[in-house]
Amino acid sequence: MKAVVCKSYGLPDTLVVEDRPALEAPPGKVVVSVRAASVKFSDTLLIQNKYQNKIDVPFVPGGEVTGVIKAVGAGVERWKVGDRVSAQTGQGGFAEEALADPDKLSSIPDSIDFAGAAGLSNAYGTSYYALIDRGQLKAGETVLILGASGGVGLAAVEIAKIVGAKVIACASTEEKLAVCREHGADHTINYDKEDMRARVKEITGGKGLDVVYDPVGGDYSELALRDMAWGGRFLVIGFAAGPIPKIALNLPLIKGCSIVGVWIGQFSKKEPAKHRANVDQIWKWVAEGKIKPHISGRHPIEKAADALNEIMARKVAGKVVLVNE
Repeated sequence: MKAVVCKSYGLPDTLVVEDRPALEAPPGKVVVSVRAASVKFSDTLLIQNKYQNKIDVPFVPGGEVTGVIKAVGAGVERWKVGDRVSAQTGQGGFAEEALADPDKLSSIPDSIDFAGAAGLSNAYGTSYYALIDRGQLKAGETVLILGASGGVGLAAVEIAKIVGAKVIACASTEEKLAVCREHGADHTINYDKEDMRARVKEITGGKGLDVVYDPVGGDYSELALRDMAWGGRFLVIGFAAGPIPKIALNLPLIKGCSIVGVWIGQFSKKEPAKHRANVDQIWKWVAEGKIKPHISGRHPIEKAADALNEIMARKVAGKVVLVNE
């Protein structure tokens, strides 16, 4: 089988595509024939050894795949060969085959193809956990989503609309903002060209923001925090912009707001039953047509470096996937 291998930490172009032996299913595991693999911003950090979770080289990147179960190890009872699944693999997904734990699998509804389903559990799982569990977002509240055209950002737009919130989507180009509007955003702000704070004041009538969803970090975090409504919740998702903001602690004091950390990786480990329930709800929404993933790029496995470079260059709206056809 073909696999993309990180043999030494570095930028995407240092990755190597090589042939490896076909996988066999050890006891308690399944082998998934990978049809699509989600490519995420965190993958760009992992291969550079800059992510909070470290993986020793050599390793195959790719933490979430979709495909068909090829083999089932001894002791696995729920799943069978031929099942269409989404799998949380942690690593190993940028390949034609991947190993997975049975409890990290979800059935894929027939209404969605493998590419569309790739990355749903992670991106939408993160946004569900952030907005509903940590942010306690309610119908009628106003949420500002930074980096709204990215994978988790666009997922947040859709989930916030399902909840019944008013969504303000922020992105850096008109093309990206158009995608946000297609997925339900009520208002959009081009924060490269507009005064974000002035627009927030205009949109909210001076009330401010009930929830801020921030996967970006950088310069916009403090600006958004300064526009919080009393009792608001500022959700820290990640730092796609690079710099980690240094926040003055007088701001949450005078705003009476909360700064809330969101780490889906630890949540899924510490509260697996709750995480599973969240993911089940997401797949239910998919089956009902309430979630419609946006794919901006499909690449063959040999072009994994191109996909990662697109993410690093901020060229992706929605998600980009690797496909095995």
